[in-house]
Amino acid sequence: MAQDLTPAYTVPGIELDDAGRLIGLLRTRLHALNDLHLTLKHIHWNVVGPHFIAVHEMVDPQVDRVREMADDVAERIAALGGVAQGTPGALVAERAWDDYSIGRADAIAHLGALDLVYTGVAQGVRDAVKVAGDIDPATEDLLIGQLRDLEQFQWFVRAHLESAGGSLATADATTERDAASRGAQLG
Repeated sequence: MAQDLTPAYTVPGIELDDAGRLIGLLRTRLHALNDLHLTLKHIHWNVVGPHFIAVHEMVDPQVDRVREMADDVAERIAALGGVAQGTPGALVAERAWDDYSIGRADAIAHLGALDLVYTGVAQGVRDAVKVAGDIDPATEDLLIGQLRDLEQFQWFVRAHLESAGGSLATADATTERDAASRGAQLG
């Protein structure tokens, strides 16, 4: 049974039902960002191999920015009159994806898997932008800015996975393990 997220009040100019739709949309984004933050730290802690330091140091600024994004989304939920559910239990109960599946692994293997993670997160933001754009330009703008940063982070990741000829090692991968395996073949 779907939870009614219609707030008792919201920002001026938005109907309560529309605010409820935005809150539901943003809750999913909040869970995705909190999950991404933890996944990035997991990679930071479990990366090994000759590219260790490059990936270890590349990931931390991404962690910081993703945490800022989560904070911005949570504050937008609150401004709309909703409750920002930031607990691990809410994340696990409401997410539609599995935990990151790679443990201690070569840096390029992690980047292969992370490429797929970024693809999923960015697609979720793109879908949310479409819905928010019909309701609220402020929420749409917030999401578009985040999408731009997430796509830049994915570009950083993909630079490690791309050949000089322009082919992407993870182009046809459908699972994190497959993408990690394809990435590891480059390492």
